[in-house]
Amino acid sequence: MRLPAVCALAALVVAISGAAAAPAAERVTSSVFGGLGTWVDIYDGPVYAAPERAARRIAARGVDTVWVETANYGAPVDVVNPVVLGRFVDALHARGVRVVAWYLPGHVNPALDTRRALALVQFRTPIGGVFDGVSLNIEATKLKNVNLRSRRAVALARRLRQEAGDRPLAIIPFNPRGLERHPATWPRFPWRELAEVSDAFAPMVYTGGAYKGFDATYGYVTRSLRLLRAHTGNPETSIHVIGGVADRLGPDELAGFAAAVSDDGGTMGVSLYDWMTTPPSAWKVLAPLSR
Repeated sequence: MRLPAVCALAALVVAISGAAAAPAAERVTSSVFGGLGTWVDIYDGPVYAAPERAARRIAARGVDTVWVETANYGAPVDVVNPVVLGRFVDALHARGVRVVAWYLPGHVNPALDTRRALALVQFRTPIGGVFDGVSLNIEATKLKNVNLRSRRAVALARRLRQEAGDRPLAIIPFNPRGLERHPATWPRFPWRELAEVSDAFAPMVYTGGAYKGFDATYGYVTRSLRLLRAHTGNPETSIHVIGGVADRLGPDELAGFAAAVSDDGGTMGVSLYDWMTTPPSAWKVLAPLSR
């Protein structure tokens, strides 16, 4: 995957201008989810212990977008460490790095999920900054009634879409190839309904330790991307593809992932999960994919 030069330049201009003052400007396109990304979750203690230092190190890697978790359905609060998180967002914006917030709903308590999803839109940093984009991680299977789970996932996405306005919205879905191999995990996953309200998909295409070697990884990632486009009914679906977990990919698997993304040629962004587990060698492989 290589972004066209014009789009890359436009994204850079937007990122820089958004970081000039306090709040980052809201975007109306899926380009917020493009380029080189990395991930931070609520368990990444070293990031929250020194948010400005973490932002400096992330920017030095050439990262365009940080996907940061605000909470999940099991968290004790709607936004975990909000003050420190705000400092982290401000520090990233000051370096021209976009920030996309994500929440993992459980679908068991709709009121809680709605409140925590809307917190993505309502969040403000100490100097008034906002998230450049928002996203929902639609992967929890705690609710065993699959039809109800799907209805609640779609309803939550629609509500967040309504409240987000022009703020870009991404869906982080189940790995399409994983669902093909294990369909009982979430039968009739609501791909098209989620596609109707989102600007992009960020599938977690994890091979983990189950697939070894270049060829197996290449085939797995390639199949996942093809399935996602088929399920959404849109061959031009905006996709930020996530590989990982980063420290479970050996050199051959990482090379297979990178080759699959490059040969696909239709994705807009790439990352591994997550910042804390991505080794220096992996950044050298990822960087050319985001240009």
